[in-house]
Order: sequence, then structure tokens, then C-alpha cells
Amino acid sequence: MDIERLTYMANQIARNFAVQGETAAVAATAQHIRDFWDPRMRKQLAEAGGKGLEPIACAALDCL
Repeated sequence: MDIERLTYMANQIARNFAVQGETAAVAATAQHIRDFWDPRMRKQLAEAGGKGLEPIACAALDCL
């Protein structure tokens, strides 16, 4: 999948959880990506090194 699309999706997930507060949003974003994303998608996002990710999504990536 295109890395720009994966970045967009991760940021969108993080924005949806942001209302829970930063700590909870990071955990929920990481859990969502872990539960619903294909391992190849997670790997591709990790290999991009967080480029283009918003802070909550970037922190969630670090948790994975």
C-alpha cells in the first residue's frame, strides 16, 4: 500500500482517539493498528520512520 495512504490513515485514527487525552489516545491508536492492520502495513509504516505522522500517531507507532 502507498505510504502516504498509510500515514493518512494512521493520522485519522489518532485524531479520532485524541478526545480521550494523549495517553489514552496513543494506547488506543496503537491497539487499533495492532488489531486491524495487516502486518505488512504496520511494517511499512514503521520503515517510514514516522515521517508525516502527527504526534499521537507517531507515539503509537513507537508502542508497536
